[in-house]
Amino acid sequence: METVNRGKIILGLELNLILFHVGAASNCTVSVVQPPSLEVDYTQKAVTMQCSFSTAGCPAERPTSLWFRYGALQPENLCLDGCRDETDKFTLVNLAPNQVALTVNRLAFNDSAIYICGIAFPSSKEPRAKRTGGGTVLVVRDRKALSKELQSLLTALLSLLSIYVTGVFVYFIVLTKSKSNTLRKKETEDSQKKKSARRIFQEIAQELYTKRHMETNQQPEKDNTYENGRAPSNYERP
Repeated sequence: METVNRGKIILGLELNLILFHVGAASNCTVSVVQPPSLEVDYTQKAVTMQCSFSTAGCPAERPTSLWFRYGALQPENLCLDGCRDETDKFTLVNLAPNQVALTVNRLAFNDSAIYICGIAFPSSKEPRAKRTGGGTVLVVRDRKALSKELQSLLTALLSLLSIYVTGVFVYFIVLTKSKSNTLRKKETEDSQKKKSARRIFQEIAQELYTKRHMETNQQPEKDNTYENGRAPSNYERP
């Protein structure tokens, strides 16, 4: 970070020197504003960086816009010849009376750098008639970083999915317990039915046994009665 800050200071001095040579009307003041950073996916074909400026007491002419890049090696002056052709690596665009932009075409990883916008009125000798912005740090990444809105949406979806999975899990637990209780109740009922049928069978068998036993006991009594009835008859015969 120290190296970057030192580089920006040195670059600022160099840019002021360049702007001074571009031209130096009285009481003209310029201020320049740039977005501090910009992250893009390397699969993008191009990226545009905006530069807004305001003027006070300056000539009615349109100012000159200059762009500089501070990368890993050394500062570069960009688009000194205008860069109006779309086939160029860099293209200058006038978005509004007080807004310009630089488009980086055929985006690559080595395009990651600090891009500084400079605005100057060549006909003015005021030092404040030429100013540079704070610079835009362009970062070209392998993959496009997820936006905060998308991250929030994904977090909410994950939370809902977690709640859904928990609900399904609880439902299956309750359903399993219910089936287990039903099966146990059915087994109990079947067992009771079997016991009842066995008891009824035993009662019927006991009743048949009792009847048979009673019939067996009554048969000798009948035989004895018959024998007793025949004996006197034989005795009375002469």
